[in-house]
Amino acid sequence: MKVPISAIILSGGRASRMGGADKGLVIFQQKPLIQHVIERLTPQVDEILINANRELPSYERFSLAVLQDETPDFIGPLAGFSLGLQHAKNDYLLTVPCDSPLLPQDLAQRLITKLIEQQAEIAVASSNGNAHPVFCLMKKSVLPSLTIFLAQGERKVSAWQKRQRYIEVDFSDCNDAFTNLNTFEDLKALELSLTF
Repeated sequence: MKVPISAIILSGGRASRMGGADKGLVIFQQKPLIQHVIERLTPQVDEILINANRELPSYERFSLAVLQDETPDFIGPLAGFSLGLQHAKNDYLLTVPCDSPLLPQDLAQRLITKLIEQQAEIAVASSNGNAHPVFCLMKKSVLPSLTIFLAQGERKVSAWQKRQRYIEVDFSDCNDAFTNLNTFEDLKALELSLTF
């Protein structure tokens, strides 16, 4: 039986290393980065939300709910986690960044399988020994803990995650899926690597 999962695409950052360009809207292989992510997520989940703080009309064109941070000061991915947990219609929330056009096509399934098997609250993708904290599946029941963590002024994603029943799920077979696209040079390098 397929477990219903909601997802939130995190596109609420400043993208300072991309000259302030709204990262999710940057074109990669003729499409905005976020469109690649939406296309990869659609078969995997039952609901997709977008967390964005700028260019809202551009994000609304994708006909998905667009949620803006409740704080004005770009506090990072945990703001998007919190919004997703508050608004998701399902008991499980998957988080992914907007700049992950190669995200695994079985990301949700592998994370939910291990999370349920190991009775965890949070499952994080890892590859080659490195955790990727924003590629995360969590139970909605962790929201009160996150609310307290944020109220204390804390912002570090992995520090909060490890306070829950936390597991890592190995995705070393698709390490490229987690490539950081922080600059236009990173984007060009990825595009070149895909043409060979």
